[in-house]
Amino acid sequence: MPTDSAQRPPTIDATAAGRWSRLAPASQSPWLHEEIGRRMEDRLQWITAKPRHWADWSPLRGGLEAHGLVARRYRDATPYVIEPDPVLAAATARSLSAPWWTARRWQGARPSFDPPPEDGVDLLWANMALHMAADPQALIAHWHRGVATDGFLMFSCFGPDTLMELRALHRQLGWPPASHEFTDMHDWGDMLVGAGFAEPVMDMERIVLTWTSADAALAELRTLGRNLHPARFPALRGREWRRALGAALPELAPAEEGGGRIGLTFEIIYGHAFKPAPRVALSAESAVSLREMRSMLQRGRVGN
Repeated sequence: MPTDSAQRPPTIDATAAGRWSRLAPASQSPWLHEEIGRRMEDRLQWITAKPRHWADWSPLRGGLEAHGLVARRYRDATPYVIEPDPVLAAATARSLSAPWWTARRWQGARPSFDPPPEDGVDLLWANMALHMAADPQALIAHWHRGVATDGFLMFSCFGPDTLMELRALHRQLGWPPASHEFTDMHDWGDMLVGAGFAEPVMDMERIVLTWTSADAALAELRTLGRNLHPARFPALRGREWRRALGAALPELAPAEEGGGRIGLTFEIIYGHAFKPAPRVALSAESAVSLREMRSMLQRGRVGN
């Protein structure tokens, strides 16, 4: 893994990422994100810790149905919603108060949009957010500060093989990159440890989605994100390019079942890691935060 952040994924235009983060999505979360959230929630059965409180990072994009699954699993825990942008916070609040979100569907405590506990939450749930961050190391560090000692982070994101057919098509036709690059799960593990998390567990799977037409494929792709690559095409595309893409997709990204269907691969990375008690290497002068000192005193020890 290169040490220079400019030489490793993600290759993301920070300005474009900022615009994307402020773009409020529709009231319905993307289908693929909901499916990934369902699969990630199923992994919680292997974790014995029972959170007293948990927080969902940007559930409108990450998955409202997935939020409900976690709430039902931990129905005695206090849920919080963290939306990094006020526009998304307002849209999420509207979605969670909509009539379709019934008590029967919810079966758990209503989420709070107030700041989470000062000492952090026992579970920070972040579904399908990390691959759209221009500075993922800073985001992981932010998450680390929001997790309580002995709490854990659970996240998912796209991996390097995502849209490999579409990216290959762009290369073959001499077009600029179809998407920004996605980070490998081993690099995510390194970043987690670097931020102070412990015992990271990473795994991945590939999901192939198929569509009957280029229009259907592109419509769904628009719900999942944007191309944030700095070298992406800098202007609006014309009708001729759109027709060329529509003709090339069935030929260069064919679904396995054939019949003119289009197939695109999505590599999904799942990860979780625990936040250990802070350890401070004591010297003639050592500085620790009040929160870290409180945690160490509660445990009756200071790390050496």
